[in-house]
Order: sequence, then C-alpha cells, then structure tokens
Amino acid sequence: MLRRVLLWLGCTLLAIAVLLVVLGLWPPALWCGLNGALLTLGLVFERWQYRRTQSQAPGAGWQATGERFVDPGSGVLTEVWFQPSSGERRYVKVPDAGSASHD
Repeated sequence: MLRRVLLWLGCTLLAIAVLLVVLGLWPPALWCGLNGALLTLGLVFERWQYRRTQSQAPGAGWQATGERFVDPGSGVLTEVWFQPSSGERRYVKVPDAGSASHD
C-alpha cells in the first residue's frame, strides 16, 4: 500500500514538472522533476533488486549465519545464508519439520 502511494506521488511530481516546464517555471519544474524521478526510479529499482525467499539452500561456498526470522510479507520462517567471498546474503525458507520427507 505504501509503495503504491509513493509511486503515485513520484509520477504525480513528474507530471507536475512537465506542466511547470510548459508554463516556463524552470526552478520548481527541476525540483519536482528531480524528486519525482528519484522517488519513482528508487521504488522501481528496489523492487527489481529485492530477491524473494528461496525454497532451497544455496550451493557451495555459502554458509548459514544462524539468523532466523519470520518474513513479515509472507509469514514464512526464513534463514539467512552468507557468501564470504562476495558478502552477498540470501534468504531461504526453513523447511517445516512435519513436512520433511522420510526416505
């Protein structure tokens, strides 16, 4: 919900900037355009950059950090994995104890 409101605000600022350029009011147009662009692009980039919770642990070279939390978006218990060589972190769903397969 908040993301949608902020995205709407960013696009509105961009539209106001275009209107102000047409009216010849450059200083407020630059302010509205810059802030609208930063807000809109920041929200789009954040969505693209954010990685969803994975269902399997990552491959070789990854270490479990021992950190666990309930993901507020999905309500899933999540474990944090870390790759020392790059500093990248991944979030992996913790399998349910009752749903583990017994071979």
